[in-house]
Amino acid sequence: MIDTVDIVEDPVKIAALFTEHPASVGETYGEHFRTATSFSAAMVVGGVACLLHALLPFLCVTTASRTIARLHERMVVDRKRNASRTGGESDNVHPASHQPPASTQRRTAS
Repeated sequence: MIDTVDIVEDPVKIAALFTEHPASVGETYGEHFRTATSFSAAMVVGGVACLLHALLPFLCVTTASRTIARLHERMVVDRKRNASRTGGESDNVHPASHQPPASTQRRTAS
């Protein structure tokens, strides 16, 4: 953990806060920002579809599950595929920060 006092006194540590995680997944800060923003938008749309489905079960029957599958494809499968093409190490394929807790790894019907 980085000490707050050290951060204020060291601009390199401040920069590291913005670059360490993106670098761990093979992205620049800008690339990571765009990717995370697009994931956020898809999750909001999928969440709204889930809420609509909860209220009106005949609407958006598969929207949430398709959204999850599409995001999984982009985050996990494509990254693994791209890492193998470029000779990247598997450590960057499934970073711990992108793995859901074991208790949430289950399939849902929506």
